[in-house]
Amino acid sequence: MNPVQHHSLFTDFDIDLFKAGKHFKLYEKLGAHLLEVDGVYGCYFAVWAPSAKNVSVVGDFNYWVEGQHPLQVRWDSSGIWEGFIPGIDKGTKYKFKIQSNHGDVITEKADPFALYCETPPHTASVVWDLDYKWKDASWMKNRANHNGLDKPMSVYEVHLGSWKRNLEQNRSLSYIELAEDLVSYVKETGFTHVEFMPIMEYPFDPSWGYQLVGYFAPTSRFGKPQDFMFLVDKLHQAGIGVILDWVPSHFPSDAHGLGFFDGSHLYEHPDIRKGYHPDWKSLIFNYGRNEVRSFLISNAIFWLQHYHADGLRVDAVASMLYLDYSRKDGEWEPNIYGGRENLETISFLKDFNEAVYQMFPDVQTIAEESTSFPMVSRPTFLGGLGFGMKWMMGWMHDTLHYFKKEPIYRKYHQNDITFSMTYAFTENFMLPLSHDEVVYGKHSILGRMTGDEWQRFANLRLLYGYMFTHPGTKLLFMGAEFGQSEEWNFESSLEWHLLQYDYHKGIKQCITDLNALYRNYPALYEKQFSAEGFEWINYSDSENSVLAYIRKGNKEKEQLIVVCNMTPQVHEHYRIGLPKSGKLTEIFTSDKLEYGGSGVTNSSVIKVEKLPWNGRECSAEIQLPPLGMVVFTLS
Repeated sequence: MNPVQHHSLFTDFDIDLFKAGKHFKLYEKLGAHLLEVDGVYGCYFAVWAPSAKNVSVVGDFNYWVEGQHPLQVRWDSSGIWEGFIPGIDKGTKYKFKIQSNHGDVITEKADPFALYCETPPHTASVVWDLDYKWKDASWMKNRANHNGLDKPMSVYEVHLGSWKRNLEQNRSLSYIELAEDLVSYVKETGFTHVEFMPIMEYPFDPSWGYQLVGYFAPTSRFGKPQDFMFLVDKLHQAGIGVILDWVPSHFPSDAHGLGFFDGSHLYEHPDIRKGYHPDWKSLIFNYGRNEVRSFLISNAIFWLQHYHADGLRVDAVASMLYLDYSRKDGEWEPNIYGGRENLETISFLKDFNEAVYQMFPDVQTIAEESTSFPMVSRPTFLGGLGFGMKWMMGWMHDTLHYFKKEPIYRKYHQNDITFSMTYAFTENFMLPLSHDEVVYGKHSILGRMTGDEWQRFANLRLLYGYMFTHPGTKLLFMGAEFGQSEEWNFESSLEWHLLQYDYHKGIKQCITDLNALYRNYPALYEKQFSAEGFEWINYSDSENSVLAYIRKGNKEKEQLIVVCNMTPQVHEHYRIGLPKSGKLTEIFTSDKLEYGGSGVTNSSVIKVEKLPWNGRECSAEIQLPPLGMVVFTLS
């Protein structure tokens, strides 16, 4: 049995940074690291456990016997235990056996910094490396041109376990299989990015990955870490960006996880009012503890550095920002100023965003934040939280609520569909139709649409047309792009068989063409976060439930005219005011026969007349298709 040798990867400077909450590459020090010491190969182990009396490494190399490979605690009061064990090789399974100073509590914990984990329900960590030869140099060099705020970002949100399944073997596709099937599909449909629901190791399938244990390990359900790198690599080679869901908001209390790690409240806040989430029955990080901040920010940097992620979508930010989130009176304590804001979280999120953008200025952070908390996507030097974008939850709720209404009643709810423009430029908004909208009895997006079969599909195409021409970036959950009928079920595949039917094929083609429209016309993205990029033509025609607006880019001559008809009534001579004379050319209609529409289209060229309308000197008559959206160039 090889004894543990004293060895350290930490310098005094590392320890100072760690204690200050400013060590953002902790994964290079803590965890398990294969290396050579004095000509001997083995593995260096290091774990943070300041309340431990003893820590030893147990694993398949020592028959999981405690005490045979004890680690030594550092002299500097950092609480880090470390040591080098000769002969340990890649693939070795291990855990940390921790005896606490608090009584005789002995716990067996997975490594918080493990690069690879056993497949649940097994819970051991696995010694691994990050060796991989990337082939995405072209993408990485030029990705600022794909991820910028003035670039098109149309995101396909994916749950890897249920996107498509191998029906013969009744299993999810592997990372390697997805690198073939998913990459070609996303390329075909024209999305610019994919967003993966959490792929970090998680113990409980029904959590969809939002309760993590292995923060530094891609889930082994679908393959090895290098297999996931291969998937990201293939997406990049196809010109597709990768956004990862990141969950710093809470973690589960599983025995092998972060909770009560060394017999003390190490990662979670010790006050139950700040450390326990009543909705999710989970634990909340102690954002005021510097070492925890180092852990979390290091984790974010890790996925950007070693897995070439192009962005992080931060889950449940609202639950982090407010001390009274989902809590009744008496269940929370105000901050030092008497307010409900969690000042430690605010400070942490600012540090996180500053670190990310300093080290990776060509990526984006995106906040899932459902309240009116100010300046979420404004720079920290202006007092903001520093995110690149924020989900526009209000738009999502108002729009889906509107489209559930029978068209005959929509004239009474015109303000519901136009209200988003009153605050559209207060943040850098992403418009989400996410997984949260197709579960728990909410129906699928198609299932929200009203009317007979033809009208339901027409409404869906109209909704997507409105979404893709509304200011902001876009996110669509998998299945919505072809009109999934049933709610999403994480245990089964999407309803791919529906693509044999014309209406569903039509929805998919419509989304494909909308993605192309969004990518190909700068007026739809160059000023998508600026009031300069949008102008109403007419928002007050509630009687006809019609919206007309202009989208603008950097060049005046490239502006687009968009008109939405929210009723089944065809308008053959509908006049709209226009900013200048010239001609209108229809470049998109959601009513195409190919999509399953009725085929109402406008002639190739519509002359603009010098006839005042809608407060403008010029105007033109157009045809509006039933439950349809049309887009014109004006030249």
